[in-house]
Amino acid sequence: MSFNIRYDEPEDGPQNWHHRKENVVSMIKFYDLDIIGMQEVLVSQLNYLKENLKEYQAIGVGRIDGKEKGEFPSVFFRKDRFKELKSGTFWLSETPGKASKGWDAALERNATWVVLKDKTTGKEFIFINTHFDHLGKQARIESAKLLKSKATELAAERQLILTGDFNLEPESEGIQTITKPEGRNTLVNSSSVAEIAYGPNWTFTGFKNRPFDQRVVIDYIFLKNIKTVYRYAVIAEKLNDLQLSDHCPVFVQLEL
Repeated sequence: MSFNIRYDEPEDGPQNWHHRKENVVSMIKFYDLDIIGMQEVLVSQLNYLKENLKEYQAIGVGRIDGKEKGEFPSVFFRKDRFKELKSGTFWLSETPGKASKGWDAALERNATWVVLKDKTTGKEFIFINTHFDHLGKQARIESAKLLKSKATELAAERQLILTGDFNLEPESEGIQTITKPEGRNTLVNSSSVAEIAYGPNWTFTGFKNRPFDQRVVIDYIFLKNIKTVYRYAVIAEKLNDLQLSDHCPVFVQLEL
């Protein structure tokens, strides 16, 4: 799953995190998820999730200082199913090895990666989670180039799962950069290869009742060298008037 949980913003009023958090945990448990790439996770939210999802291990650092400051692009994975072999962070900037803003970005942006071993099958794969800038047009284009390069380098011959809030629509230059065919390094949009697809053709609502034709897809799960994708879904659930987030979770069931 890729899920922008929306940071803890007091001005969200009735849709604030503290009203939504129990539903978020219940949703994750209900879908029995193996791995989740979350975006906009503040350290207080991270601590709550870790306390209430103890079957998962969490990886990631705050984007501002590389420690706990700012939002985390966190990766949660089931401890009973996977073993962490190695992990790390890089920033979407001209200096990816240190906490930094890139190009015309409004904020620091980073990506979390982890190489996991499936305890059942022994297979190794890499999972990467990120969140592109919401304002910098050049930053999003350059971030896509950097991310594609870093992701394929880190993956090497391993299969790759890449999740994130990319703040880009499918026809944009950045998304086209990520999915440009490059032989064995080609990444595909999971929505285009799933045997069954379900849900609306948008992932972002902004907590507003905007017309459906004005809603967009900006959250994705990209894959490399994964042949079998059984299901893809955009989960547009509401519990009465309460949304899970201002983004819909994006769900994929696949086989390594």
